[in-house]
Amino acid sequence: MTHNLKESAKRVVSDLKELRNLTSTENGAQRVAWTPTWQKARNWFKEKVEQYGAEVTRDSAGNVWAKIQGESSDSIAIGSHIDSVPNGGWLDGALGVVVGIEIIRRYTEDKRKPKKTIYIVDWADEEGARYGRSCLGSAAANGSLDVDKIKDLVDINGIKYSDALRKYKVEPENMLNAYNELKEKNIKVYLELHIEQGPILENSNKDVACVYGIAGVERHYIDFIGQKSHAGSFPTELRQDAFLAAAESALEFRKIALKYNAVCTVGEVTVEPHVTTIVPGKCTISLDQRTIDKNNLKIIFEEAKDIVEKISKKNNVKSHWRNIHSIAPKIFDEELIELCKESVKEETGEATTMSSGPLHDAIEVAKIIPTVMMFAMSEKGLSHTKEENTPDDKLETAIRAFLRLVDKTIKK
Repeated sequence: MTHNLKESAKRVVSDLKELRNLTSTENGAQRVAWTPTWQKARNWFKEKVEQYGAEVTRDSAGNVWAKIQGESSDSIAIGSHIDSVPNGGWLDGALGVVVGIEIIRRYTEDKRKPKKTIYIVDWADEEGARYGRSCLGSAAANGSLDVDKIKDLVDINGIKYSDALRKYKVEPENMLNAYNELKEKNIKVYLELHIEQGPILENSNKDVACVYGIAGVERHYIDFIGQKSHAGSFPTELRQDAFLAAAESALEFRKIALKYNAVCTVGEVTVEPHVTTIVPGKCTISLDQRTIDKNNLKIIFEEAKDIVEKISKKNNVKSHWRNIHSIAPKIFDEELIELCKESVKEETGEATTMSSGPLHDAIEVAKIIPTVMMFAMSEKGLSHTKEENTPDDKLETAIRAFLRLVDKTIKK
């Protein structure tokens, strides 16, 4: 190709900044799925790739596909997600979609047809920011999405998920048609470039890494049901304090995570009746547990359930678990891992590898298509915040390494 990797990487960064300016405020990225700003970002992507001759379609789950025909009907897919969390970062997800614009641009401007057909995909609603269900579009495409489980979920404004989907011309009852639509594309490989969203690479003075797998997740709501009572007159030892049971449980969850080299997060806490002078009668918390080890994921979940039962009994409250999302850990394709390591080493001199703690669409795609990911370092490990950043030079290093991987995969 006539375009060198340095030139291509700089153009990707320029495109990312253009998208940031289009869809961000002073508080960060506002590309929340199923909102006008998200649609504006998707329209921007569509216009970008269409000017280089790509054919753009949308499947039954709302995933957007840009295609350039190759010499072979065998295809590779490159992608990620353009949606963000509220007040999010400029690179999360967008990096893996926007690099696809450059891949299409390189072939078009060189007037060359790739050996394999290339798809760039923007998966719908990876973040799950409004409804708590991550990787929606990719789960529909692999056929695993339980539509009945998600369609009646509501956001903070009481809007049903099914209504939000229909507003953007996605019919819930047809979403699983995306599986057959994916099969028709004859995709043999899926590649995803993403920022790390953590501090490991920066702390190791590395710019880029091959990702060999993604941690599994157990994500639940836990309701603690006690008894409301007067904050002044009811004796401490007789109280059925729902918040106290939840707080004690949260402390124990951390101990479990440390014990099994896992992570856990209690990110949501709601207390009822939320009055200063009333002992809480109900408290609901979220629990997110993650580890790359499949057996340990099961163990930490079971131990969390045991500790909730014991603490609930001690505090004379009842408890109830509600599943939000569960997904097993996934190790990526061995052959693609080796190609990815080669690409990283060619660009940096070292084949750095790591696993991913955050979920990505790749974990869903990998269930049916050989997959690998690559990470760019994250400054201070920050993501899902307006402070999210990767310095341009380090971002360009990761992009160059990823373009090497794409070229190797197309030629393979």
